[in-house]
Amino acid sequence: MSKSSRGFHCKAIERLLSRWELRHHFPPPADICNHLLPSASSSRFRPLAFPISPPPPPPPPPPPPPGFPMARRDSPPASPSPSSSDDEEEDRRTLVPQNDSAAAAKPFPRRRLSYPAFEISGDLPARVGRRLWSSKHYLLAVSLPLLLVLLFFSFDLGRLFRGVSVIPIASSSSSSVAGDRMREAELHALYLLKNQQSELLRLWNLTLSAATATADAASFPSPPSLAPNSTSSPNSTTSRKVDRPNAPIPASTMDEFRSALIRQIKLNKQIQGALLSSHRLGNLSSEALDENGGFDVSGPGAGVCRKVDRPAERRTIEWKPKKDRFLFAICLTGQMSNHLICLEKHMFFAALLDRILVLPSSKVDYQYDRVLDINHINECFGRKVVISFEEFAETKKNKMRINRFICYIASPPCFLDEEHTKRLKNLGLSLGKIEAAWPEDAKLKTQKKRVVGDIMPKFSSNDEVIAIGDMFYADVEDEWVMQPGGPLAHKCKTVIQPSRLIYLTAQRFVQTFLGSNFIALHFRRHGFLKFCNVKKESCFFPIPQAAECILQTVEKADAPVIYLSTDAAESETNILQSLVVLNDKQVPLVKRPGHNSAEKWDALLYRNRLGGDSQVEAMLDKTICALSTVFIGSSGSTFTEDIIRLRRGWESASHCDEYLCQGELPNYIAENE
Repeated sequence: MSKSSRGFHCKAIERLLSRWELRHHFPPPADICNHLLPSASSSRFRPLAFPISPPPPPPPPPPPPPGFPMARRDSPPASPSPSSSDDEEEDRRTLVPQNDSAAAAKPFPRRRLSYPAFEISGDLPARVGRRLWSSKHYLLAVSLPLLLVLLFFSFDLGRLFRGVSVIPIASSSSSSVAGDRMREAELHALYLLKNQQSELLRLWNLTLSAATATADAASFPSPPSLAPNSTSSPNSTTSRKVDRPNAPIPASTMDEFRSALIRQIKLNKQIQGALLSSHRLGNLSSEALDENGGFDVSGPGAGVCRKVDRPAERRTIEWKPKKDRFLFAICLTGQMSNHLICLEKHMFFAALLDRILVLPSSKVDYQYDRVLDINHINECFGRKVVISFEEFAETKKNKMRINRFICYIASPPCFLDEEHTKRLKNLGLSLGKIEAAWPEDAKLKTQKKRVVGDIMPKFSSNDEVIAIGDMFYADVEDEWVMQPGGPLAHKCKTVIQPSRLIYLTAQRFVQTFLGSNFIALHFRRHGFLKFCNVKKESCFFPIPQAAECILQTVEKADAPVIYLSTDAAESETNILQSLVVLNDKQVPLVKRPGHNSAEKWDALLYRNRLGGDSQVEAMLDKTICALSTVFIGSSGSTFTEDIIRLRRGWESASHCDEYLCQGELPNYIAENE
């Protein structure tokens, strides 16, 4: 080994041994370099061989007095080696002061230990063992959670914990939040329970009044009335002997009872949901509620809002007209809905008088074939009972004449004015004499009610074409005329109904926007304020009051959406929408949107050039309302009355159908002019 290499290795060994000295508190042998490194003439390292019993280290020198500079400690003389040179000795002298300075910088108390000199082989396994033992702890801490996760997903151990309410124990802040949630849920449940108690007591008192009104006091015991805080039980009352069966409860009372019962079942489910809201585990609460409910209380037929049964029998007459006898229809009052009511009464008169009904021309009236299914009317009777003005003109060619006017309305006669008379003449019609059936009615402020026995003698005539004038205000056999299906014998559900295109478009709109269970609301506003306030009982309600009435129907019908047919301004409908909120959830008010080529629900109308027609759109609104689960109408509106007529005929009317705020008066009424 060269001198430079030997010197470098010797310095490295000296540095290592200086650290070993600090660790074991006694210096290594001074001739360690001669033992470990080969001589300059040899190229091999010597084997590591220390004396088995090394000589004990010399005693440490006494410490210097305080404040006295520490002297450099000389290392003990090393044994001379025949292979050592002067350079090697100089290198050793150079390294010794470095070790001494390190020791002087960090003085440690020296103790004599019984460790053998430079015992590396004994300390290394212990340290490696300690590290391996600590690594086992880390490995166990990491592998144990992984093992539990694998077991959970492999054997589905989660099933063992389902159905168990667990209240987690977390930190103070999270537990405080959970406690607040639980207390809030319990308070809400108590509030719902209080409402349920009040409703049940009201229901009990309702049955009390019904039993008192329908039963004989001498034969039937009166159930006790319970106050809200009463603890008495109805079983404590001694009942008297009943001599005959109980009188039947009125249908309206039974319907209200069923409705209240359904509401209580729903309220009970809400209470369960509120109590379980703070202990919710996945779908546990919903499964529990479904199991406890036992049946579905939702839907249009479950509660009081079930369909109205059609009467088993109707009072009808046959319509078998003579081929050469005609009744010319004249309808002047109001808009399309008024004219349809007028046409229905004309059909009744035509059947009584055995005449074919001639529909008005579109030049003096509406174009009925755009909104009504004329062919459907004739198919219902199995014969030609209604013809258009164009067919009538073709039959009569140039001899169109109304032979006789027999006016049902006396003042003004037939409700005709000069303008309309001029229009009829412009059609090529020649008009006969106009006379009233009952001239004495001209002095009456209100029309006198007539029956069939009064009509036949006055209107029977052998003239080919007659006219009876506007029949909108005619008060004749209303119960007969307004019954479901009308007063005439036919094979259809209803005779006057929308055209096929309008009906299909309404169905497509319902499928697109509403679904099977929805409420229809006809909210008449434009021009209705003055009209209603003139009446004895006003029918124009403030929007907040109207919203409360709507919510009552929504709660009974359990419908998720409302179709709004209205002429109200956006300012009114926006306020109404903001107030129609049930159980902290807004019930959407859906209005029929304008035409959009991307939406195909109204494609049939525009394909047949019916789109954009105001009368077609009005009939479309009526049809959508007639298809609803529950209908809320505007009292005094003929638009509403025509919808009710369709619902009766189509058997879609429900027990919840009513006028808006029926039985109430507006909570504020403005003065008249």
